[in-house]
Amino acid sequence: MNKRRVFNKIVAAAIALTTTLTVPSFQQKTDAASTTDLPHVTIVGMGGTITSTAYGRDLFQSYAPEKVSISDILNRLQPEISKIADVKVHELYNINSAETKSSNLYDLSLAIDEALADDAVDAVVVNAGTNIMEELAYFSDLTVQSEKPVVFTGSMRQSNTFSFDGEANLFNAIRLAASGETKCYGTVLMMNDEFFAARDVRKSDALRLDTFDGGRYGALGTVDENRIRSVRAPARVKACGTDAWKTPFDLKKVNKEDLAQVEVIYSYTEASGLPIRALADAGVKGIVTAGHGAGGISTDQINARKEAVEKGVVFVSATRTGSGAVYDSGTPGIIGAADLMPQKARILLQMGLTFSKDPEQVREWFTSIGVPEFNMSDR
Repeated sequence: MNKRRVFNKIVAAAIALTTTLTVPSFQQKTDAASTTDLPHVTIVGMGGTITSTAYGRDLFQSYAPEKVSISDILNRLQPEISKIADVKVHELYNINSAETKSSNLYDLSLAIDEALADDAVDAVVVNAGTNIMEELAYFSDLTVQSEKPVVFTGSMRQSNTFSFDGEANLFNAIRLAASGETKCYGTVLMMNDEFFAARDVRKSDALRLDTFDGGRYGALGTVDENRIRSVRAPARVKACGTDAWKTPFDLKKVNKEDLAQVEVIYSYTEASGLPIRALADAGVKGIVTAGHGAGGISTDQINARKEAVEKGVVFVSATRTGSGAVYDSGTPGIIGAADLMPQKARILLQMGLTFSKDPEQVREWFTSIGVPEFNMSDR
């Protein structure tokens, strides 16, 4: 019996020695390869539902005060994500949509560009609140100067709930960013296995997981496990690799305090012109009207707008319908938003008035940057 015990101890020691000698050596090679060969992706954290918690696993609309970090969510993706990319986290903010200000977006844009300026970084993923993610993504699209991929994502359900969608969304956003397929696309938004152009994407439902869509233009593509399909692209890809790809809205040239104040006014039956007059008197530089039909506003709003234009306020006329264009007619002080949603027209107007005091220059940016399109003709 003693001999058997001694034999068993010798066998166990041999197995342990073999494991000690071989497994760590193989693991070290794997880790070295991943660090050297895999794409390097930086997550810039902004918070949102993906890092929030609920009072109960079944309470999808009830938010608790406790939050987790985006690093916590990333750790749930291990070890699988380590086969896709070498991921680092820069948690810039951990705030919700209601807390977000233009100054936060200014910081975000600079943080993205700073990360992408590192030759070792191949792409950036941003987690943010879905309520205003379409706006954050468009702000990034207009201001980030790097051609490297920028992918926004988040979740509709909190991190401790049943069917938490944040893990899959973050995983696929990293996969998409690491693939490099959206280089020169500008900023895209990836949710629910689909990705969309920042200009076109919109939140279409307050609660459903498939809330984001691309309006009449649809998705740019899909992420189905390791199969990424890009079926269309933003028009700016034609300028990839040239100075024309970049917008003039380089935030490194301005301070966050310089960002112009721009507001949105909604139109409806018998809408009062009082809000327009109040904003003009308060010194607001630009106002977007979310008009009915092809940009129509009430008679009182028309009169108030005329008075405000005379005071130097620049207006952009958009439609509240969610689809269709308000084309620019060249009317002094009033610019057509085309098919930009009012909240996105506000961002472009904010950038325009921040970088120029000339309303006609702002109009030119709306009719070019604001309405990108493919034109393969010789004219």
